[in-house]
Amino acid sequence: MTDALPGLEPGSESRTTPVASPRRVAGYEIEDELRAAGAVHIAGVDEVGRGAWAGPVVVCAAVTAFGPPPELPGRGERTTKLTDSKLLGPAQREAFAAVLPEWLICHAYGESSPEEIDEAGMTEALRRAACRALEALPLRPDVVLLDGAHDFLGRPWRVRCEVKADQRSVSVAAASVLAKVHRDRMMAEIGEEHPAYGFAANAGYPSPVHQQALAETGPTPHHRLSWSYLDDLPQWRHLRKHRDPLAGSGQMTLL
Repeated sequence: MTDALPGLEPGSESRTTPVASPRRVAGYEIEDELRAAGAVHIAGVDEVGRGAWAGPVVVCAAVTAFGPPPELPGRGERTTKLTDSKLLGPAQREAFAAVLPEWLICHAYGESSPEEIDEAGMTEALRRAACRALEALPLRPDVVLLDGAHDFLGRPWRVRCEVKADQRSVSVAAASVLAKVHRDRMMAEIGEEHPAYGFAANAGYPSPVHQQALAETGPTPHHRLSWSYLDDLPQWRHLRKHRDPLAGSGQMTLL
């Protein structure tokens, strides 16, 4: 296989031009272009939890066999097709998550904890989680297909970035659904230990219930303490952690 896959040619940037009207149903548009250039195994990668106040950031890597993707039965003759997890309801995501593992060649998860996010920052934490997911696959992908315009992964992985890939790529859509369901289940389990925060419903994002519990009780061990929401909670502001850019990566100060 040549090194000059489309969007990966030496000296070129990954293809990050926004798509004007992305399809709401994922297909093989991007994968087919990469396969025509010689790629065999393409790992779609997507993350969930980047904007949450509590819990880990989770990444899924998914490799398809390029067969027709699964569909869910709907009303009458209508079916629900695979797409970005954000365009699916909770029951639809759960139903897809039940059939995707058998349909995919393989998939794997990686995560970075709140402590890692505080220590290293979100970009590095995301890179670590993605590497863990990719390294957990039983095969090494020829290309990693990322949703978005920013290559947070880098070498030694061969990366193709695509805006709205979770709506255009079956591989990324599958990763999107699996990552979302996996993390939601994790947060529901954490919520059993901390019922006041409503983690089963909000997955660690700042819902009114979550914000009220924070104001009254303060952060749990699962909260990200380097985030600015603590500045708005005078009673708990002293717990906020700050990364010192002059002290090197990973150095923390408690201010």
